[in-house]
Amino acid sequence: MPVRTVVPEDAAGVVALRAVVHPYLVRGVESTRRMIANPPPGEEWTAFVAEVDGRIVGWVSAYRNVRTSEEGVGEIALPHVHPDHRRQGLGRQLLDRALAHLLTLGTRRIRTWAQTGSLDFARRHGFVPSREMRYSALDLHPTPPAPAPPPGVRLRPLAGLDPRPVYDLEVASAADEPDDIGSDALSFENWRYDVWENVGLDREASTVVEVDGVPASYSLVIRDGDRMWSDFTGTAPAYRGRGLARLAKQAALHRAATRGVRTAYTSNDEANAPMLAVNARLGYRPVASQWSCLRELT
Repeated sequence: MPVRTVVPEDAAGVVALRAVVHPYLVRGVESTRRMIANPPPGEEWTAFVAEVDGRIVGWVSAYRNVRTSEEGVGEIALPHVHPDHRRQGLGRQLLDRALAHLLTLGTRRIRTWAQTGSLDFARRHGFVPSREMRYSALDLHPTPPAPAPPPGVRLRPLAGLDPRPVYDLEVASAADEPDDIGSDALSFENWRYDVWENVGLDREASTVVEVDGVPASYSLVIRDGDRMWSDFTGTAPAYRGRGLARLAKQAALHRAATRGVRTAYTSNDEANAPMLAVNARLGYRPVASQWSCLRELT
């Protein structure tokens, strides 16, 4: 069978495939190997690959969504097949394996993501497109200027900070983000796995904005070589409207560029007008779109 369960030794092949199909996504080999060998807590995470002549040409992961308070929500993440091996049934086999896994978890509702060109495939398999996610890129050469914080505002690298206040800041910042499954229940344990212990987290470039000593906004940098991903940029509700998110992101981009990053990527829900405006002012350009797609299981 060309489709099988993933193993840690597949990490390099998985990253190589992702670079072809989703070049705007940043997750390095070591980070991918860790995810396969030591999956996120509580998610019952698993993944499958399609292999042809010893080469990985397809991928999908499936897991319980632990970020939502809604019961029975599963995720099928990034199902994709190399362009040279499409229309051979591999996408359907990958999807079937992912669905079978989610059914063992008692899943009643499933979300997946599809590029615009794959929406017909999603619809044929019972998924209904919901929200559009925009992916954008920014060339960091020449290095963006360092921002000048106003009085009472301090820009601090993530290095040396206690994780708990940073987690609290993300929970507060993300509570009203646009979403179609109510992702509002991220535990500290899962956040620590996803963010704080992420192999690619650049703690020197990631930036927290403090206002009178209180963490108010921040921007995280996940790095793989000379590419970076803005993992999350947000501001606590009480501090919004002051330009702090732009300040945090500009500082993070400047620091990342001085540390050798040449291209920055990010994503935003199309309904998140404030962050889309921030990214536009920083010079980001759209490079791709994906749609969240939902399916109800009976």
